[in-house]
Amino acid sequence: MKGSPLFLCLFSMSCWLNLMPTAGNKIFHFGPCRISMSMTEIRSSFTAIKANIQARDPIRTLSILSHPHSLHKVKSSDRCCITHHLFNFYVDKVFKHCKTEDSYVNRKISSIANSFLSVKRKLEQCHKQNKCMCGQESAEKFKQILANYEGLNVIAAAIKSLGELDILLNWMEKSR
Repeated sequence: MKGSPLFLCLFSMSCWLNLMPTAGNKIFHFGPCRISMSMTEIRSSFTAIKANIQARDPIRTLSILSHPHSLHKVKSSDRCCITHHLFNFYVDKVFKHCKTEDSYVNRKISSIANSFLSVKRKLEQCHKQNKCMCGQESAEKFKQILANYEGLNVIAAAIKSLGELDILLNWMEKSR
């Protein structure tokens, strides 16, 4: 029994550490779903390539994410759902079509994509646990984003969506 207080102390510390976000991570609340992610890492990678990606965008008069009301005034109960849809959208549609001849830019895109994939998996767990309910409003907002995306050719739409990533990141931080 002499080792039990030490064991209890170590066990308590390991449990506490598992509940804390890792260095640089922030906890985001999307409705009842809590997600830990490194916004600093994503922003750093995006900032490094933003000018390069936006210079490749041939259509400057159209926006995919900031179309009127796309991400504005999303109810807190719909945040998990629309965030889940958006991370699926970026992982399944956007990052797959964002390849450049510049290996540095491709590595940064890959880094962002890996971060998004990790968050996507966490959001899927919330969705499977029925913590992430989808209301009519979030479905309509996401349909508008998809319509904006699908109105362009695949490569142009992917580049535009990646170039608008700061719109999504700013929205996430504001609704945190």
